[in-house]
Amino acid sequence: MLFDFFDDAIYFKIIPSFLFIKDKAQERMNFMDKYLKIKKAFEKNQDIQKAIQMSEYMRNLFAFYGLQTPERRALYKDFLKNEKKHSKIDWAFLDKCYEDEHREFQYLVIDYLAAMKKNLSYEDVPEILKYIKAKQWWDTIDGFHRIIGDIGLKDSRIDDLMLKWSKDKDFWVRRIAIDHQLLRKEKINKELLSKIILNNLDSDEFFINKAIGWSLRDFSKTNPRWVRDFIKKHKDKMDKLSVKEASKYL
Repeated sequence: MLFDFFDDAIYFKIIPSFLFIKDKAQERMNFMDKYLKIKKAFEKNQDIQKAIQMSEYMRNLFAFYGLQTPERRALYKDFLKNEKKHSKIDWAFLDKCYEDEHREFQYLVIDYLAAMKKNLSYEDVPEILKYIKAKQWWDTIDGFHRIIGDIGLKDSRIDDLMLKWSKDKDFWVRRIAIDHQLLRKEKINKELLSKIILNNLDSDEFFINKAIGWSLRDFSKTNPRWVRDFIKKHKDKMDKLSVKEASKYL
């Protein structure tokens, strides 16, 4: 009977624990396999001269493989197609990609999230914010505002979050709040857009004032009267760059 007791204990405790460890190890191997496979493809197709040019364009803030957008996306097109068959976001894989020094891997993270947008929810925003806060520059920030914007179309809680972000100390986070409704056309929340912009009219940051202009210019294609009235009402407080960009199609 004593041995039977130990057999039961082993069966119900030790074996499941072993399987759990094995599953975690398998998960780690899977995301590493995916990362290394893509890294190998990037390295095989790298262009040193273009890499130098791309890095210089980004003020030498990041290393590049020298892969331009169409070529880069072609290398992982089939991979993303296969990932879309699953409903689970592989955050371990994305974390590993974002840690890589080459900028193409950060672009991959954005393309991955865009491809998996149907599976993203409000609860995933903290994970995305980790990437927004890391290796910041306009290229990735302008990719993430689309990701956040897509979630906002499904969950109105994003509205209050964007109001909060519009007052964040990090101007890149504020830029996402300003631009997250780009290309929504008739679906734009005008009241939200107005509040977010008004929260940033005192900024002297180029990337903020540019974003304000872009958001208004984009909406002017749908509702020119609203944008014209907004500029007229707040022109004295708006930066000249914002007014210039916003008035382009008026």
